[in-house]
Amino acid sequence: MMGITHATSGAAAWIAVTSTMPVLGLGVYPLDPIGVLAGTAVAAGAALLPDADHHSATIAHSVPLVGRLVARTIGTLSGGHRQGAHSAIAVVLVAVAAWALTLITVAIDDTSSIAAGAGVGTAVLVCFGLKARDFVRSWPAAWALGAAAGAAIVVFAPEQVAWFPLAVTIGFVAHLAGDFLTTGGVPGVLWPQVLRPPERLRDTPVLNRLWLASGHVSLPLLGDTGSHREAALGAVLGLYCFANFAYESLRLIGFDLFPGA
Repeated sequence: MMGITHATSGAAAWIAVTSTMPVLGLGVYPLDPIGVLAGTAVAAGAALLPDADHHSATIAHSVPLVGRLVARTIGTLSGGHRQGAHSAIAVVLVAVAAWALTLITVAIDDTSSIAAGAGVGTAVLVCFGLKARDFVRSWPAAWALGAAAGAAIVVFAPEQVAWFPLAVTIGFVAHLAGDFLTTGGVPGVLWPQVLRPPERLRDTPVLNRLWLASGHVSLPLLGDTGSHREAALGAVLGLYCFANFAYESLRLIGFDLFPGA
C-alpha cells in the first residue's frame, strides 16, 4: 500500500473502534469526541510506522538526513522491507513502547504531572499523519501542528493519554492488514522463522498467490501496491473518515445528530 492509503486506513480503523456514530461506527471502545478526533490523527501516523524500514517511505523524509539514516538502520536490523517491521513481533514491541511512553511524566508540583512521553509520541505521529495525507505542504508545518496537538492533549486534556497505546497499535495493525491485501503480502506470524512453500506447490494456481515463494502470506484483493483497487479503497475509507470526523466535530461543540442513539 501507498503511504496515503495506510494513513487513511489507520484513521478509519480507529474511528470504527471508537466512534459511536450509528451504522458508521462500531463503538467497541467508545470515546468522547476529543479522544476520537485526536486518536484518529495518532492512528493515521502510527499506520506509517512499519514502513520505517524503507528508505523512501514518508517517515524517511521527516527529518533531513536523520530520517533516512533511521530508516536504513531499521531496515537493516529488521531484515529489509516487509520483514521484521511488518511482523507479529513488531506489533508487540510497538504496543509495549507506546505504553511505556505513557509512563514518562514530568512533575509540575507535588500533586500533578504532565504526560510528556505520550505528548511527544502524539506530536510525532500527528506530524506523520498530516504529511502523509498532504494536509500540509512542508515538514516544518507538519511538525509545528503535531507539536501543537501533542501539547494540547497533555496540557488541556491529560486524561486522554489512556488511549494512546491503543491508537498506536490499531494504526500499526491496520498497516499490516493493508499490505496483506496486496500481492507483496506480509511475513508469517512465526517470523523470524520463515516458512516457504515446498517446490512442488509453488506453481499451484491460487495457492501460489496466497503463500508466496518468499514465505510471505497474502490475500491479494487489492493487487499490486498503488493499484486502482487500492485507490478506490482509499477513497471509500477517506469518505468514511470525513463523515465520522464531521460527526465527532459536531459532538464536540455540543450538537449531536443522533441523540440517544
